[in-house]
Amino acid sequence: MSARVDHVVTSGTFSLDGGTWDVDNNVWLVGDDTEVVIIDAAHDPDAILAAADGRRVVAIICTHGHDDHINAAADLAAAGPVYLHPADDFLWRAIHPTTDFHPLHDGQHFEVGGVFLEVLHTPGHAPGCVSIHAPQLNALFTGDTLFEGGPGATGRSFSDFPTIIKSITERLLVLPANTKVHTGHGNTTTIGAEAPHLDEWIARGH
Repeated sequence: MSARVDHVVTSGTFSLDGGTWDVDNNVWLVGDDTEVVIIDAAHDPDAILAAADGRRVVAIICTHGHDDHINAAADLAAAGPVYLHPADDFLWRAIHPTTDFHPLHDGQHFEVGGVFLEVLHTPGHAPGCVSIHAPQLNALFTGDTLFEGGPGATGRSFSDFPTIIKSITERLLVLPANTKVHTGHGNTTTIGAEAPHLDEWIARGH
């Protein structure tokens, strides 16, 4: 029963700064046939639980506190403990004022299906953004920090472009080039595919 990465796409909305947008979110599941870690609690708890397929939920890790990544968390909390970096507590409380989460911290490890997941604090898109590195699976789960084609958006409240560039440069692009980057929205990419474009991103202030 070797560990694997499963994937489900859920759909809903993202709201911030008075605007609302339709979005499709990637929900990633890491585990074996008996236990699983869910990465991001997006939109549809029933679809996420169906993807978990009866496995024991070790943790539900939210990569950051934007509502499209946490809006199913309260419904999933009965299945397993929900984790979020405390720097995004204020975003969490706006959606779940009466539900608590377990705090994530940089360097924290989770074990599931015989593999380890390491938490990397990668702020910039939001103060509490994290990426999850699974070196034994050659996988990195970046939430909205790094996408195919560049960094996550930094044009809204509580975000900062120099900070996200620092996070990507110092925490992500140092990983092996063949590391698969599983993103919060859109296509999977690799560190090697994205790293050569760092100067372009900086030049255009993406």
